[in-house]
Amino acid sequence: MDRTKIINTIGIQYHTPNIEGGEYSYVKQAGSKENLVKLLGYKPKHFKLDIRFECEDIVILVETKSKFVEADEKQLTDYLNEEYALNHSKKVVAMLANTTNGKVKVWKSKINKEHLLLDENIIDTMDYYKSLFKVSKQNDREKVLRNTYALNEMLHKKDIDEKLRSQFVGTTLLYIKERVAHYGATSINKDLILRLEQHWSDLKETQIRTGIRDTLNSLLDESENKKKKIDLLQRSVLDNQKIQKLTHKDWLEILKTITTDIYAYIDTDSSEGQDILNLFFIAFNKYTGKADKNQAFTPDHITDFMCRLTDIDRNKRVFDGACGSGSFLVQAMAKELADCRKSTQKEEDKKNKIKEIKEKNIWGVEFEERAYGLATTNMLIHGDGNSNIKFGNLFKNKDFLREANPDVILMNPPYNAKPISIPDSYKETWKNKDCKEDPTKGFVFVQFLSDYVQSMHKDNDEISITPTKNVTLAVLLPVSAAIGTSNLLTDIKTSILEHNTLEAVFTLPNEIFYPGASVNACCMLFTLGKPHKNADGTVNQTYFGYCKDDGHKKKKNLGRIEQFDKNNNSLWASIEEEWLHLYRNKIVVDGKSAMATVGGDDEWLCEAYMKTDYTKLSENDFQKTVNNYLAYMIKEGKYEA
Repeated sequence: MDRTKIINTIGIQYHTPNIEGGEYSYVKQAGSKENLVKLLGYKPKHFKLDIRFECEDIVILVETKSKFVEADEKQLTDYLNEEYALNHSKKVVAMLANTTNGKVKVWKSKINKEHLLLDENIIDTMDYYKSLFKVSKQNDREKVLRNTYALNEMLHKKDIDEKLRSQFVGTTLLYIKERVAHYGATSINKDLILRLEQHWSDLKETQIRTGIRDTLNSLLDESENKKKKIDLLQRSVLDNQKIQKLTHKDWLEILKTITTDIYAYIDTDSSEGQDILNLFFIAFNKYTGKADKNQAFTPDHITDFMCRLTDIDRNKRVFDGACGSGSFLVQAMAKELADCRKSTQKEEDKKNKIKEIKEKNIWGVEFEERAYGLATTNMLIHGDGNSNIKFGNLFKNKDFLREANPDVILMNPPYNAKPISIPDSYKETWKNKDCKEDPTKGFVFVQFLSDYVQSMHKDNDEISITPTKNVTLAVLLPVSAAIGTSNLLTDIKTSILEHNTLEAVFTLPNEIFYPGASVNACCMLFTLGKPHKNADGTVNQTYFGYCKDDGHKKKKNLGRIEQFDKNNNSLWASIEEEWLHLYRNKIVVDGKSAMATVGGDDEWLCEAYMKTDYTKLSENDFQKTVNNYLAYMIKEGKYEA
């Protein structure tokens, strides 16, 4: 893209040249080179920027090259430092732009790895760059979790039942979001808080509840099953006696806390924005009763990994048959919208595509009523896409699945599903059909989805009329399912491989669902509709990843927290890249990965095939193994201490 086109795209009315050739000189703005050096505290090598734009408090710096290289970032850093030295209060977007092929590299506020905007690959308008600074968001997960924990404690003191808290906070967030939009605010600041407090101070408790209900009613205006959703949210939240007993003072404290400590961290326009409601769901369910302790709510970073693993883009139709609070669907929608933004389509075409993504590409089913309400609320918070979230049993909604016609299925099915919810046809080989929990460890969901793909292109006589569509399935299952060698599990695994390919299995960290379920899990990746054994008799190899370290650590009351290195770079970010790199290139690394040909009677876990990296073993590892062995021997009565 040439300079003229760059200027016209961002907006010629915002172009601010101050020397010949349309460039911008910081020496001229400073009055002299000496003044500039004095302000900076050092002598800059570069002070003539190619193109500068300014609108209100937003500045865009563009340095053009025929083909930029990493060294050019130092030159751009000089310009950024000079901008801040001369214009302290400005918010800056800085970019390198190739004039030969249109490639760009964009940073927000600072030029470093953390502030690089990975999804920006085209020149956009000034309005878009202004939107990057709307409603301030801090990517401090630990602080968000601390605030969530504090909010949970506040609601506990106000006698709000733990099972109600997630939905209550979610619906209240939607109300606050509508109020902030009403005032046209671009950041959560003191002035906005004062205006909101004044507004809420003038309302009665009943008027606040009515405001929340009206917000939900307007947001769900064109949603399928609108009445069901409104009735559910009304009944479970607004009509709850504990909510109706909240005083005016209670409401003011809750609304202000959620606005300043929660809403301020949600950037619904950001493709990298975390699923904050999923964090609430985990935090608020920490102290629930025994009946809920096996709920396994998928952490945000794992949903991100699985979305990337399945190559979700703007053209993929995504389905989750046990969508829970909707974290997979939110993440998938965010990925699709980000991909849409990166495209070179015209702005009008992008808007139409965004509408199509929200209306046609996101599909989910949820059996548990409370989680269904959360999924609806979660999708609304993140910009809708809730219209194809259905309340019901996946096994009884084959027509809905057929309508969804997914390209990608993401699932974390219940590992202890009640057999009564599972069709009899899948229980024929079970020894005990009246058992309390699903003996397939969740594999029955994979069976059902496999059967669906097989039936997609068959007529009523069960004769294949078109080639079977391949569907990518990424599913979280307990490790016990992967290593299970019972006749039931062996038969199921063998049956699954008749029609589907097991592409990969990733062993995930212990207690990945902490503080929810304590089960250890793995991520299985299938291509549904593509047999594991090829027509010529050869069998496809499966990639196995040993992914026990995800750069997160447990912290009391907060769950598993993302860790950072001494330069404040996310450990998870680099770990995720390594996981994907090793898988995509099928690289075998001792202690990290393996390739193997497996069948239904084999273990589907990396530990069975991976070679140990002995260079990383220490004396402590040896001592720990000995201690574990001795403890086992004593427990079994084979050794007396």
